[in-house]
Amino acid sequence: MASRIGVVGIPGKWSTETLADAVEERTSHRLVIDMAEVSLDLAAGRLEFQGTDLCALDALIVKKISADYSPATLDRLELLRVAERAGVRVFSGAEQMLRLIDRLSCTVTLRNGGIPMPETRVTEDPEQALRAVREFGAAIFKPLYSTKARGMCVVNISDGDAAALAAIEAFRASNPVMYVQRRIELPGQDLGLVFLGGDYLGCYARVPADAAWNTTIHSGGRYAGYQPDAEVIEMATRAQALFDMDFTTVDVAETSGGPVVFEVSAFGGFRGAKEGIGLDAAARYADYVLEQLT
Repeated sequence: MASRIGVVGIPGKWSTETLADAVEERTSHRLVIDMAEVSLDLAAGRLEFQGTDLCALDALIVKKISADYSPATLDRLELLRVAERAGVRVFSGAEQMLRLIDRLSCTVTLRNGGIPMPETRVTEDPEQALRAVREFGAAIFKPLYSTKARGMCVVNISDGDAAALAAIEAFRASNPVMYVQRRIELPGQDLGLVFLGGDYLGCYARVPADAAWNTTIHSGGRYAGYQPDAEVIEMATRAQALFDMDFTTVDVAETSGGPVVFEVSAFGGFRGAKEGIGLDAAARYADYVLEQLT
């Protein structure tokens, strides 16, 4: 009997539909799940989506839990723990993803694991944040819950203390816990190293548009192939191993002081793998899941 596998994601989005296509090709079953439409009947132990009890499936593959990250995203992952308790395999595990949605949780885990990262300060005090900007010269302020550089801003001490403090206060209005990271001069790109079941599959580069301070595709960046050296691969391998993810991408920058990790992704990037290095990550992931279920 073919496995019944649901894909949790954003209906209509390329990465979600590509993964659903790969699963359907292998199982003749297609179910794309929008977590906004999932309801839990705690007494009955049912996790229902459009009449389907997700607790009756063989597996769930999570490509995306929500379009934007927020504390509510964590609640959606908690719902998936109900399916896990019922015996449904969730790829990657809900508790593993929970540790990556919150930027601070990811950062603390990487720091405790001895993974090199950019210099970072975390504070609720605007004066402490200003002190960090003075020390760094230029700092990137990052929301604890965000993807693709959304909500991030650069604060430069060269603009003067008053302007820097005003920018800090504006950021703090929506982000009371401020995550302040030294702005790193990238060598024309940063990297995404792709892992499946803990095994390294390949690496792509994100090359920024001329005027952009970040490399995201949303800011005009593009993907390209790249072959990192053994030191970078080893560091990224150690970083992702701290989270025991089934599929992930480790974001890395090569700096004059050596490679550093920005973050480990809760969901990993399909498009970068496809456009950068011709890797069909969706197909590889679907094959991996079916192997794990046998």
